[in-house]
Amino acid sequence: MSREEWWLRLLMISGPKLPYIRRLNPYSFQDVDFNERLLTNLGFSEEQCHLFSHADKYDVLKCLDWLSGSDCHLVTYADSDYPEMLRHIAGAPVALFVKGGKQNLSTPQLAMVGSRRYSHYGEQWASYFSQQLAVSGLTITSGLAVGIDGICHRGALAVEGTTIAVLGSGLGKLHPKSHLRLAQQILEQNGSLVSEFLPFAEARAEYFPRRNRIISGLSLGVLVIEAELRSGSLITAKYALEQGREVFAIPGPLDNHNSQGTHNLIQQGAMLVAQPTDIIENLNSSLCWLPSLPLEPLTEPLIKVKDTESQSGMSPLYRYLSHEPTPVDILALKTQLSVTDVMIQLLELELSGCVKGVQGGYIRSG
Repeated sequence: MSREEWWLRLLMISGPKLPYIRRLNPYSFQDVDFNERLLTNLGFSEEQCHLFSHADKYDVLKCLDWLSGSDCHLVTYADSDYPEMLRHIAGAPVALFVKGGKQNLSTPQLAMVGSRRYSHYGEQWASYFSQQLAVSGLTITSGLAVGIDGICHRGALAVEGTTIAVLGSGLGKLHPKSHLRLAQQILEQNGSLVSEFLPFAEARAEYFPRRNRIISGLSLGVLVIEAELRSGSLITAKYALEQGREVFAIPGPLDNHNSQGTHNLIQQGAMLVAQPTDIIENLNSSLCWLPSLPLEPLTEPLIKVKDTESQSGMSPLYRYLSHEPTPVDILALKTQLSVTDVMIQLLELELSGCVKGVQGGYIRSG
């Protein structure tokens, strides 16, 4: 039986595995004879050994075929190249399927997560921070989800940085399908796709919290960009705290419900960050054993942030706009102007690029 088949069969059985797998020495396991008897020697139950020997042969062959594909890897807990940051968390995955550069798993990483239903504010700062942090030498790790996750991956790619996507599905059943092109771009730019699930496992709701513990477990810290109080991003932050990782949060507008989760994190002790250097300096000071993380001076922002306050002059209307849509009639009520006057000012602000019309009203564009 090949090493790969042994591990695949192991992943297909139920019951606890990690306590027994931890008995394998990653620096001498090359001499191990991978067979059913090894399971008994490690302490697996009779039922588990039975399930191991009766694993579905079709599923095993299908997974072996996937592993034979270009740049496809199986990194197990007993391998010396299993990422050390992940190795020591509670409930570490027994194995990881990787497509792309498996060496990326051991690079200094920062997890960046946030809401699927993001605002313009969240989009702007997720893109800015991911670009600047990638330029500074950090690998950007996220979950390939629609919303802030995807924006962070794209930000790293925009500056030719490294990014890792951790999936809540098998790598052969990539989810969401709308991000197939983004996943391909990650691979084309020497990034990595990672999953603990068998290659052809469909995405399931209960898989995503499990994915989140890997996102935080691989990383030095977690930056939450924008999150509601019930956001899955807060699960990642919770795992980070349990794993002894740093948690960072970007504050948002008080009238933006997408910022309630990040504000709650800050109230609970997460570090409020206003610039990417806040994160880099914190990591360099608290993780002095990490010589490979350079602190490079940040140059001009790669995304220009408009000085909308000065552009808008003394318009009494602009101060009542935020990054959440405000209807025209509400603006008229707040400013005590007629609807006609409000529309005239909105047109002027829109032509100058300070605001834009969206469904439900108008928002600041910067």
